[in-house]
Amino acid sequence: MKFGVVGGSGVAVNLLVFNLLLHGFGSPPMTATVLASCVAMGTNYLGFRFFAYRDRASRTKRQIALFFVFSGIGVAMESVLFYAAYHGADMSGPIGSNIAKALSIVLASAFRFLVYRTWVFQHDARRH
Repeated sequence: MKFGVVGGSGVAVNLLVFNLLLHGFGSPPMTATVLASCVAMGTNYLGFRFFAYRDRASRTKRQIALFFVFSGIGVAMESVLFYAAYHGADMSGPIGSNIAKALSIVLASAFRFLVYRTWVFQHDARRH
C-alpha cells in the first residue's frame, strides 16, 4: 500500500515535470522523459526511505547505491519503452506523449517494485 502511495506521487512528479519540459519549455522528448524520471527518482527515494520502507534496514551507502543503480536501470527501461511508443507507435502529440509516458512508467515500475523490496530496502533481521 505504501509503495503505491510513494509510487503514485512519483508518477505525478514524473508526468508533471515531463509535461513542463516537453510542452512548456519545448525540450526534446527524450530529454524531457529522462530528466522527469530522474527528478521522480529523487523524490521516490525520500518517500521510500522515510515512509514506505522506514521499518526496514537503516540507511547505508550500500542501500543508497543500490537504489540509484536499480533506479537508473528503471530510467533506462522507461526511456526505451517511451522511445518505442513515442517514435515507433507515433504517440507524439500532447495526448499520445502522455499515454506513452504513463505506459512506460507503469511497465518499469514492476521492475522497480521487485528490486526495491527485495534488494534495496531489505528487512533488518536485528529489529525482529
